Amino acid sequence: MGVVSDWERSGDGGGFSGGLRCLVRRKKVDSAHSKSSSSASGHGGDHQLAKALTVPHLIAIGVGSTIGAGVYILVGTVAREHSGPALAFSFLIAGIAAALSALCYAELSSRCPSAGSAYHYSYICVGEGVAWLIGWGLILEYTIGGSAVARGISPNLALLFGGQDSLPVFLARHTIPGLNIVVDPCAALLVCIVTGLLCVGIKESTMVQGFVTTANICAMIFIIVAGGYLGFKSGWPGYELPVGYFPFGVDGMLAGASTVFFAYIGFDSVASTAEEVKNPQRDLPMGIGFALSICCTLYMLVSAVIVGLVPYYAMDPDTPISSAFASHGIKWAAYVVTVGACTALCSTLMGSLLPQPRILMAMARDGLLPSFFCDVNKRTQVPIKSTVVTGLFSGTLAFVMDVDQLSGMVSVGTLLAFTMVSISVLVLRYVPPDEVPLPSSFREAIDSVCLHYSSGTNGADNDEESTKTATINEGLPLLSKAPFGHPLLEKAAAQISLLVNERRKIAGWTIMFTCLGVLVLTSAASTVGLPNSVRFTLSGIGGFLVLSGLVVLTTIDQDVARHSFGHSGGFVCPFVPLLPIASILINVYLLINLGAATWARVSIWLLIGVIVYVFYGRNHSTLQHAVYVPAAHVDEIYQSSAHTLA
Repeated sequence: MGVVSDWERSGDGGGFSGGLRCLVRRKKVDSAHSKSSSSASGHGGDHQLAKALTVPHLIAIGVGSTIGAGVYILVGTVAREHSGPALAFSFLIAGIAAALSALCYAELSSRCPSAGSAYHYSYICVGEGVAWLIGWGLILEYTIGGSAVARGISPNLALLFGGQDSLPVFLARHTIPGLNIVVDPCAALLVCIVTGLLCVGIKESTMVQGFVTTANICAMIFIIVAGGYLGFKSGWPGYELPVGYFPFGVDGMLAGASTVFFAYIGFDSVASTAEEVKNPQRDLPMGIGFALSICCTLYMLVSAVIVGLVPYYAMDPDTPISSAFASHGIKWAAYVVTVGACTALCSTLMGSLLPQPRILMAMARDGLLPSFFCDVNKRTQVPIKSTVVTGLFSGTLAFVMDVDQLSGMVSVGTLLAFTMVSISVLVLRYVPPDEVPLPSSFREAIDSVCLHYSSGTNGADNDEESTKTATINEGLPLLSKAPFGHPLLEKAAAQISLLVNERRKIAGWTIMFTCLGVLVLTSAASTVGLPNSVRFTLSGIGGFLVLSGLVVLTTIDQDVARHSFGHSGGFVCPFVPLLPIASILINVYLLINLGAATWARVSIWLLIGVIVYVFYGRNHSTLQHAVYVPAAHVDEIYQSSAHTLA
């Protein structure tokens, strides 16, 4: 029987309170101890991915996953309806907004370099319930995203061969009589090819993605160089307009930025490969930063050239780049643009199918999904079973279903992940987990440390005070060197302990109310059907909560435990708490404005996820029987366990 301790609690719990407790239980952060403990318990060797990726690989994944064929169409639509000649500024503003989330990803991925991306970070910093919903949403994002991309490839391939009906019969789209279903064999075949490539190995598939991405970048460089030459030759007619650079005003430019923001979605695929990076503390932040910078630069240059070649109101919304070149007599440029669109779609397809098996694997490792998904092939060191399941599901969906109307659901999963990553940075800095879950196999070591602390006190009544004093002394070396029992030192230690606890409470409640203020502010600003008085009142309340939270978090100190949280020596997100709060505000605003129809579809998927979690994930979680101990005593417990094994 285990020793009873005031600082030890179980992860399961019983009754209604125990059922709610499972929603907020958090797993331990990645560290050398966690890796050694997993290996000792027999769960580390079978699930190890290959450490093969470096910065160039990560840039290829990030750029390839981000730059899709949408940019070849997006420039025409946004310029005509929102931005006009100021389209490049819209891309710049959207890139800065995306960079806020990217900086949060960079810190968390370098501190917690394991598979799972936003799901993994949410599980460590927020809790199991939120992490499950994020992971479930990412599954939806990558599945529908991959299927939608695959179905967009066949029309572009047909253009290369001369027209919509020029593909071979076995690749062309067909309509099934009586069912009114348009099947796309080309999309299904491409998904199968990419799935097979991903099963070969992470380094091999990333190299192929790098070649395809390079071809896409070359097409964009051609657009920039050739378009720039035509622009200087013709005097940039798109900029010589009487309405100026901002025909729709600053509001139009900002509306365009909110539209093109989704062109930057994809850099989070880099974080999903964190476990396969050779030097994650250095390479992951560099990979994310360089990928996003390259994408933003290419977007701005392409948009600046195209809106300068043709007046914004004369741009073709379907083929803006090809028609812009055709208006200057270069009709053959349409082939280069089509090649760029095809390579962009193929690279994006690989970027969509790459992260999902790793999300499934991470959730299966934690017991929330069956262990089938976390099997890693010993030879290729790739989660082949998860990859094959992902490919089969995405290929089937791409073959039989037109998923264009579901594409908005992709944005929900991404923006939810961006929001939770930003919140996780605030949690990490101000209220990092002060309790660590350990497997029940460490019971003997935990009992040994408990006995050590209990035997060092005068009685059971003083055990709690002794533990608190030991914890405080651990962070205060000067006090720890002083003799015990001195009344002044005991009083000072008690006051410091009270201040530390109060600071954590204040920070925790402030983060919660700040997020609530963001939700109220963005909802009020987006709901135009409300009376103005109600909108202004709610906006004022939400703005007050956000500004108050920013002021409070700026004035109080960040937790010293953040320095030892996870792997040290990596990237540190700047301008905290301003940057994460701004990221949360932008992402929540975009989430609310996705539309009721999109949220209705997503709600059905999330409801299915809740049912799966309640009946399977909650009861099979690896934290179900974990023992939570204070983080200050974890090193002693590991050392005690090592001595016991020795």
